[in-house]
This record gives sequence, C-alpha cells and structure tokens, in this order.
Amino acid sequence: MHPFTYTRVSDTREALNAGRRGGRYIAGGTTLVDLMREIVERPEALVDISGLPLDEVTVTERGGLRIGALVTMSEAAAHRKVRTLFPVISEALELSASAQLRNMATIGGNIMQRTRCTYFRDVTADCNKREPGSGCAALHGVNRTHAILGTSDACVATHPSDVAVAFAALEAQVRLLGPDGERQLPFTDFLLRPGSTPNREQALRKGELITAVEIPALPRPLRSGYLKVRDRQSYEFALTSAAVALHVRGGVIREARVAAGGVGTVPWKLPAVERHLVGERPSDALWTAAAAKAAEGARPLQHNRFKVELLMRTVERQLRIVGGTK
Repeated sequence: MHPFTYTRVSDTREALNAGRRGGRYIAGGTTLVDLMREIVERPEALVDISGLPLDEVTVTERGGLRIGALVTMSEAAAHRKVRTLFPVISEALELSASAQLRNMATIGGNIMQRTRCTYFRDVTADCNKREPGSGCAALHGVNRTHAILGTSDACVATHPSDVAVAFAALEAQVRLLGPDGERQLPFTDFLLRPGSTPNREQALRKGELITAVEIPALPRPLRSGYLKVRDRQSYEFALTSAAVALHVRGGVIREARVAAGGVGTVPWKLPAVERHLVGERPSDALWTAAAAKAAEGARPLQHNRFKVELLMRTVERQLRIVGGTK
C-alpha cells in the first residue's frame, strides 16, 4: 500500500474543499481499501465523510423515496418504507455481499464500486480501465463472467452492484453536490459505458459528492422484485439478474420497469422488454415473448455465450414472479 494522507471531515463544505484538492471520498471503505491493498488504487489523500448528515431515508412530497448516500446497505434493506414502497431495492440489497459488509457499506459507495474483473484487479494484466491504453486481457482471456451488453473493444467488464440494477429499473436520480452547487442526474446517465475511455466510470465532476439516490413516485399498485442467478447462493456476484416493477390496473399492464445485471458494463435497462409489456394482459405467453427481447444487441465472447439464454430465462422467470403467474 502506498503512503496517503487521511482527513476526517464534519461538514459538506469541508468535504468539498478537500475533494476539490484531489482527495478521494471514503465512508465504509469496503471496496476502496481492498483496491488500495492490492495496489490497484493509489490515492494520495483520503477524505472520510462518514460523519456527514447524509444517513436518512425519507419519503418525498410526491411519494417517492430519497436514500441518503451514507445509509448503509443493511439499514436501507430493513427500512420499513423501502420494503413497503420498493421491495425490489430491499431484495437486491439482501442478495448483495455478506451481512458484515452490508453493515459497513453505504449506498453511495455501493454504486461507486469498481468492477470485480480479475484482470482489472491483477496489476500484471493488461487493463484499459486500470491503465488506459494498455489493452484488455479479458477479450481473449477467460471471460465467462464478463459483459455481453454495452461492451467495447476497450473493455468488457461488468458493473458488480445489485442495487444499482434496481435503481436503473426504477429510473432513479442521483443527487450530487459540488463546488458549483447541486445537480441531479438520471441513474442511467450517472454510470458510464466504457466506450474508448473505460477508466472514466461515473459522470462526476471533480470534487463532487453523492448526497442521495432518489426514486420517483410510481403509479400504484406497484409490484416489484429482484432475481439473482449466481454460481453459489452465498456471497457471490451475479451471472445474470433482473429487477422488475409492474403497475397493473384493470388486468392490463400500464407501466413496466425492467433492468438486468451481471450482463452489462453498466446496469442494463431493457426498454424493448418494457415496450412489449405495456398495454398487454399478463400471461405466460407475454412473459416469454417480452423476455426474448432482453438480449437484443448482445455481443457474447468465447466463454460467456451461455449468458444470452440465461438472461432471457432470468427475465422471464422474474416477470412471472412479479406478474403473479409463476
């Protein structure tokens, strides 16, 4: 581990000043500290923001939900309003990591976490995300767990977060505070596809701080849930996953929100699936036909071709569960 300075801040102004000088924000530290130990990350200054007042879950005026960036994963998953209004968020969180990590890791840190690609974490391997211009060892290496959607010739690493898939499906907004003031970004714009610059992973400006993730009010009744397929049931990242939220009224699907994880370089919204569902009556045939559109545009690699079929099966299964026809 390389030498670094450590500063603990007590208010957002102090945090922003430190961030503007190049400090890296840290709270639970469950990802960044690991990467520092492995010499993948080498920050010169850490800014501990764990004492900032960003640890509340509140219902917005219109009936949405605002989750503070420093709310822990376990706190968010257990919160009564989260479980009642958007169970897909609770389910995604409870299927993430171990209980010990969920007690430490924060919502803001979770969506900022970096890929679990083994080549990214191996400093002897070529990785454009870690060292721009060095190449991507995964393209011709062992790529079973890598992405099939949103990939580029520069990077095929998946985004590891489960709750980020739920946020993408629900069309959440990320609230940011920076030297130039406050702003909001759609969640699907906050996380960046790799393109030719895979080292740039979020649409953050220098010194900006995540203050909350806000989920908009959605029509009621709303049924939602998260399904994760992995190699083992305990503490494993997704091979594929599906977050689904459906508003059904009068026997017809009025609105649909669907996203997939484990298969994209970012949490992958599935608008083609959503369009196929809206205006239709729930049925086994509908779920199958809609799920068939989940892998449109997929670019599988040598070892992960199975993910195309697995993604469609996962989406179909979760549509049946949420739609009540399992």
